[in-house]
Amino acid sequence: MSTNVGDDFQLNTKYNREKMTGGYLDWGKKPDIYKCYLDKKKIELAFSKEHETLSFNECIRKRKSVRHFSDKSLSLNHLGYLLWSSTGIQRIERGYEFRNVPSAGALYPIETYVFAKKVIDLEVGLYHYNIKSNVLEELKIGDFSVFLAKACLGQMMLSSAGVVFIWSGIFGRSKWKYKQRAYRYVYLDCGHIAQNLALSASSLGLGSCQIGAFYDDEINTLIGLDGKEESAIYLSAIGYSN
Repeated sequence: MSTNVGDDFQLNTKYNREKMTGGYLDWGKKPDIYKCYLDKKKIELAFSKEHETLSFNECIRKRKSVRHFSDKSLSLNHLGYLLWSSTGIQRIERGYEFRNVPSAGALYPIETYVFAKKVIDLEVGLYHYNIKSNVLEELKIGDFSVFLAKACLGQMMLSSAGVVFIWSGIFGRSKWKYKQRAYRYVYLDCGHIAQNLALSASSLGLGSCQIGAFYDDEINTLIGLDGKEESAIYLSAIGYSN
């Protein structure tokens, strides 16, 4: 890694009033904003959006990073609520499907993967959240908790969490409109989702801890991402606090 790569990124993605150029969008090349695995087993996420949750003020006050999790399992209903509330479809207006988080240009470049270790009625394994259909898609069955902990620089809380959310960015979705500036928006979009998740977890009496330190190639290999067109950018451990 270049010692100045961050400085170069900040400098070279600035908007400058004197250097802004016009352009047009090729709508025929607009990327699809939904990813799905057609050949994978689907797990329905039937849940109520009217959970008995804490007030927003209580969620804010109770949200904190939790690094010790108990053996108590989440319900599939609660996992479904966490997925929907963090990045699911909230409403349809004028033919557009708007989600529970803001996104630059409504291009939604973030994908959600879930490693479920302690979820009632869900086999231990790695899943993809199909937002369009509101289902989980089974990618790999097995316990990857220790692998995840080691891949995240030895943060062992990942080995005891009930669920680990892994977010990736499909950069082309945003670059179609925003070119190199898009990378700023992709990371911002993921931050919105992570905060929604943290507050939603708090509302259900769950703890969470967001993780930005990890070996990119190891996480990408686990999921099956190329690390260029789509790459892991953020994680969150979720569970009942110990």
